[in-house]
Amino acid sequence: MSVHLRGVKPKPQRDSEALTKAPPAPKHLAPEARAEWKRIMPGLIERGIITRSDLSGVEAYCTATGIVRVIAEKTGNTALPIPPYKLAGVQIRYMQIARQLAAEYGLTPTSRARVGGTKTEDEDDDVNPLTIGRNRCG
Repeated sequence: MSVHLRGVKPKPQRDSEALTKAPPAPKHLAPEARAEWKRIMPGLIERGIITRSDLSGVEAYCTATGIVRVIAEKTGNTALPIPPYKLAGVQIRYMQIARQLAAEYGLTPTSRARVGGTKTEDEDDDVNPLTIGRNRCG
């Protein structure tokens, strides 16, 4: 019988190269994207999952989210350079991109649980469940 580790995930840990302080939002980001950067960065830093090499992905997430917000604000405006029905398609694509990137960085409830961003009350780091009930005398 073959032994494989498919499906076995390592226990999430803080990255050894994790940033300890949030860098300022890139100056070229639109105001909506900068606002998203400022909103999410403290939590990412606190969980210790963002490194310098992850910043371009976070920037892409913030850009996509910012575009979604801009389109949402503009669709009520009738003087648009692009017909509203085409903007809706663009908005949907950017929403998908933002959702995928959010999951990549643990910004959704499911992905936070997967990367270990939340801890349940029953978790006890001091007790190894394999030693409970084991005779410790020998």
